[in-house]
Amino acid sequence: MTASLSSSVYPFDGARETLLARPIPRVLSIAGSDPSGGAGIQADLKSIAALGGYGMAAITALTAQNTVGVSAVHVPPAPFLRQQLDAISADITLDAVKIGMLGDAAVIDQVRSWLQEVRPAVVVLDPVMVATSGDRLLRESAEQALRSLLPLAHLITPNLPELAMLLGEPEAEDWAAALDQGKRLAAEYGNTVLVKGGHLPGPECPDALVNTTGLLSRDVIEVSGPRIVTPNSHGTGCSLSSALATVQARTGDWEASLREVKPWLLGALTASEYLRVGQGNGPVHHFHHLRQAASPGAFAAKLWNAAAPELESIYGLEFIQQLQSGELPERDFNYYLAQDAIYLNGYSRVLARAGALAPTEEEQLFWARASQQCLEVESELHRNWLSTRPVPTGTGPVTKSYVDHLLATSASGSYAVVLAAILPCYWLYAEVGQQLHGAYVEAGAPADHSYAEWLKTYADPDFAAATRKAINLTDAAAIAASDAEKVAMMEAFTQSCRYETAFFDAPRLFV
Repeated sequence: MTASLSSSVYPFDGARETLLARPIPRVLSIAGSDPSGGAGIQADLKSIAALGGYGMAAITALTAQNTVGVSAVHVPPAPFLRQQLDAISADITLDAVKIGMLGDAAVIDQVRSWLQEVRPAVVVLDPVMVATSGDRLLRESAEQALRSLLPLAHLITPNLPELAMLLGEPEAEDWAAALDQGKRLAAEYGNTVLVKGGHLPGPECPDALVNTTGLLSRDVIEVSGPRIVTPNSHGTGCSLSSALATVQARTGDWEASLREVKPWLLGALTASEYLRVGQGNGPVHHFHHLRQAASPGAFAAKLWNAAAPELESIYGLEFIQQLQSGELPERDFNYYLAQDAIYLNGYSRVLARAGALAPTEEEQLFWARASQQCLEVESELHRNWLSTRPVPTGTGPVTKSYVDHLLATSASGSYAVVLAAILPCYWLYAEVGQQLHGAYVEAGAPADHSYAEWLKTYADPDFAAATRKAINLTDAAAIAASDAEKVAMMEAFTQSCRYETAFFDAPRLFV
């Protein structure tokens, strides 16, 4: 069997699209230009790139502005905007469209007619009417035209003043009133509204997805978050809406998209002080999360390099080669599954420990669900197979050593070190399972292959997605880790990789 390490679950040197929910989203921003770079299409393109998309832009208006305010707005002829839109859609498939500043009724009419013809799969409308600085960015005569555009959007992201203007009402003074306005706007136009708490006072800054037609799991989905006290919020609405369009093209789930984008935006606000741009309301730091990851020393890349020799060893094992061909003796597979069931019991406890140490609710939920899945889903395969076959009893020496290593790490290590220790069981299994399943499919998926169910389990797209999530969380934890922690992470990860190889080789030694 041959295996290419270049097409990996974490593709440093080549993407494997089957491991992504969607390919890199192609996202078009239809918005005005901000020459200071903090808002408008400049912010949109940064956000799209930061969230993994390919950004494009059709310019609706030119502004003379900086961090202090807007001094002039020039709207080019509306037919020229339509030429921009037609040129893009005639050549490029659009996975998502974000609409921002439109300027006047003629521009809105052109955008509406183009949307009606192209019908993009994801349309996010940020009804830019008032800038954060208080400057008006939409002519009053165009407000009614903008309302006619709302039914063509899947998600509308107004700030509270804009939400009130769309309804023709006073601005909401508290969160309950804002949610009520969001519900009525969503009911009127049949789409989803993102109600944002950024303009309200207090230490919390919640956001809520509102839809009254059953498109969400419930009518109102609130995502809490702290208020980031900073003078740098220029372009926050632009950045949020374009990021949501990008992530939605990947996930197809508004709640999942918001839960991914909101922590990123909070980080962008928190890190905005490092930019030091302008004398007024400065921009957010769109690429705050890539400051270390973009460098050649990205920690996940170092982990991947450490894992490569073990993967090569695994692919050379007789157990793996016979598992691929289906010629593996059943007694060897029975031993492997029996030991795996014992291992998963211990591994689930370590995953639960990772959840207990996790700094955010999102990470806590991810590891808690992973722990539960170990016991409920993957153990089912063991029960179904082993219940009708002779089962070797007792914990093997490799299994005991591996579990002891994980438990000891979880008892004394930091969150980052624990993640490094548990990562190989995701990463190496996903790689090996993918390669084996690929070979199985290339062979015509023979019905008489004894181990097809196992191959399907570990080549499952959900498992691949969970693996990428585990890699990203580990890499993110490394960014905040001390130098000593990074050394401990590498040691824990490398030791677990060695145990993964030994685990696959154990049937040869102990059966």
